[in-house]
Amino acid sequence: MTRLKTCALAFLVAAIGPTVTAAQSRPPLSEVAEIENTLFVVAVANEVGRKCETISGRWLKGYNILFKLRGRANDLGYTDAEIRAYVESDAEKARMRAKGESYLKSKGVVLDQTETFCAFGRAEIAKSSAIGALLKAR
Repeated sequence: MTRLKTCALAFLVAAIGPTVTAAQSRPPLSEVAEIENTLFVVAVANEVGRKCETISGRWLKGYNILFKLRGRANDLGYTDAEIRAYVESDAEKARMRAKGESYLKSKGVVLDQTETFCAFGRAEIAKSSAIGALLKAR
């Protein structure tokens, strides 16, 4: 995926406000499961919505989730600068892209075949999964 995380990252960066807390010794955000997993779900849903013409993303819902995610990261003591560094990092984007591609392939998606993204998206919508909740069949 060329931009698996790009839209999700843009939403999260746009949601970052002036909140700053004291720096403490914490694991990198990529190791905080509730942050990483939620961002991953939004990123995968975004990619499916971009690749499949018959499925659209629920962008406002995704934006709301990311806004809350930013607040949660702040609640855990991460500064806005730390959040920005995480979501804007080229290394993190590449890591998330690889993780997303691996996940999608494990679910039968062939990255250069649009219909496989559509089939995956329709299955996620039918299951009412976290990913499916961010997608809407047109």
